[in-house]
Amino acid sequence: MRLILIFILSFSISSNDYFPGDTWEQKEASSLGLDAQKVEQLFKLSFDDSSTMGAVLIKDGYIVREQYAENFDQNSYGTSWSTAKSYYAALIGISLDKGEIKSLDEPVGNYVPTYREGEKQNITIRQILNMTSGLEFPSHEHEMMFFEEDHLEYALKVAVANKPGEMFEYNNVNSMLIGEILKGATGKTAKQLLDERIFSQIGVNDYTAWEDSAGNTLTYCCLDMSARDYSKFGLLFNRDGKWNDKQIISEEYVGESLQLYWGKTPSMGWSHSDTRGYSLQWWISKYDDDAKIYNTSGKFGQFIFIDKERDIVFTRITKYYPSGGEIQKFGPLSYLKFLGSVNAALNVSRLLYSWGLISFDDGSVQTPYTLEEGESKEFYENYVTIVERIADLEK
Repeated sequence: MRLILIFILSFSISSNDYFPGDTWEQKEASSLGLDAQKVEQLFKLSFDDSSTMGAVLIKDGYIVREQYAENFDQNSYGTSWSTAKSYYAALIGISLDKGEIKSLDEPVGNYVPTYREGEKQNITIRQILNMTSGLEFPSHEHEMMFFEEDHLEYALKVAVANKPGEMFEYNNVNSMLIGEILKGATGKTAKQLLDERIFSQIGVNDYTAWEDSAGNTLTYCCLDMSARDYSKFGLLFNRDGKWNDKQIISEEYVGESLQLYWGKTPSMGWSHSDTRGYSLQWWISKYDDDAKIYNTSGKFGQFIFIDKERDIVFTRITKYYPSGGEIQKFGPLSYLKFLGSVNAALNVSRLLYSWGLISFDDGSVQTPYTLEEGESKEFYENYVTIVERIADLEK
């Protein structure tokens, strides 16, 4: 009888009961059913790329392993680039839960006045989140918006080029519109909402959420924080939007985010493009009988991978040196927007930095910025192998 009671008690205590607080407990891989050798291989694959700054593996809420490059540690900031898209999209889900937004299939124009006329009036919030809005899509994917003083003004001027809902195009303007949709629904900025509705709830207190010079939250990019804190967001989605005893995001919205919407996305120049799908600002990296793995994705190699069924989170970020500040200021680099090419802007600015003609330490330039040493190569080349290894970490 005693053995039966012990079994029932142990069965009722779900692995999902543990959430990190001020400290984050760690456990050995073997005690959580993972193969230590496979974990070692995952980290070797990650650090074969010298751009890797840090990586953290979470199982059942516990840190199994974390590793950092020389001169970096668990408190070092990485910058998210487009990984931030998944965060701000989650705020749309919370506004749905609160009734501030009635449906993902509502017209964007219900919240953004400039979308109430012409072809734009047919674009829905779901199409914005699924990258199927049909908005104009230049070769630079609107990355040149990053160099503007007012990113929202730029985004609102982009016209419709294709019928909404028919074509996937990874368009940064879609994600920049999230902030304006939220503001129309709540009267608050996306930055305020992110702190109030997600970060304060899951214990992320040390971060930077970047704004442009006009005061708009950069909802298509640009959150700075530690690898551990990025991992908390992955854990929130693994746990169906719940943190401790509180439902932060509805299970329904998490479920809609983590599904196979676009089965294959067009090539983005990476060797793994044929394995990727997309849904509500999340990527799907593997979706088969072996595992279903989703991830956030940011330029130069920022990733939060989640395997919800196994309650695994794997976060990897690249080398980054914060410039300080939280409001974008280009100073002597303001002319970069006139180059018309992201690659040209990167090459010129990196050259000026290497010559000592610009600095990110004196406050004259304040912006997220990745030097060449933080730009991934081998991690992308090994992407499929890395995803397969995450799917097969158990003994």
